[in-house]
Amino acid sequence: MRDIYEQLKEVIMAILPMAVLIIILQFTVIGLPFDIFFRFIAGVIMVGLGLFLFLVGVHIGLLPIGDMIGSALPKTKKPWLIIVIGFILGAVVTIAEPDVRVLASQVDQVSDGAISNLVLVYAVAMGVGFFVAVAMARTIFNIPLKYILMVGYAAVFILASFTPEAFIPISFDAGGVTTGPMTVPFILALGVGVASVLRGKQSTSDGFGLVALASIGPIISVMILGVIYG
Repeated sequence: MRDIYEQLKEVIMAILPMAVLIIILQFTVIGLPFDIFFRFIAGVIMVGLGLFLFLVGVHIGLLPIGDMIGSALPKTKKPWLIIVIGFILGAVVTIAEPDVRVLASQVDQVSDGAISNLVLVYAVAMGVGFFVAVAMARTIFNIPLKYILMVGYAAVFILASFTPEAFIPISFDAGGVTTGPMTVPFILALGVGVASVLRGKQSTSDGFGLVALASIGPIISVMILGVIYG
C-alpha cells in the first residue's frame, strides 16, 4: 500500500506543475476557448490516472520479471543464448514502447506514408535489440563500455555522411524515444540481473550503460534506413 501511495505522489508531483502553469496562462495570457480548456483538464486527469497505473504496473510486473530473467539467463552457462534472448527482448519491448509509436506516426504523417509507421517501428526495434545484445556480450566478456560507445558513435558519424539530410534528425529523435517508460525499466532490470549473477552483487553497476548503448542502435538503424530509401 505504501508503494502505491508513493507512486501516486510521484505522478501528482510530475503533472501538477505543468497543469498549474497552463491554468495560470489560460487566465492571464492565452485565453483559449473554454471547451478546449476543459478538454485539457480532462486530458490531464486521464494522463495522471494512466501514468499512475503504468508506474504501478512497472514496479509490480516489469521490473521484477526483467530482473528475474536477467538472473536466470547466466545460469544456462550459454553466452550465445543470453545474447540472442537479449536481442529478442530488446526488440519486442521497443515495439511496445509508446514513445516509438508516437514518433513513427508523426513521421508517417509528415512523409505522406513514404516512411510507413511499421517500417520505422521495426527499424528502431532491430537497432535497440542489436545493441542490447551487444550490452549482454559486454557484460559476459567484461568489455569496457567506453570502447563500445566509441565504436558506436564513430559508426554514427560515418553513416551521417551517407544518409539523406531528412533522415538525420529522425534518427536522433529515434534514439531519444527509445529511452521511454516501457523500454528503460525493463532493460535496466535485465542488465542488472545478468550482471548480479556474472559479476556478483558488488559489480551490479556493470548492468548499467544499457540505455546508453540502446539509444545508439535506433540512430544507426534509421540512418541505414535512410540510405536504403535514399
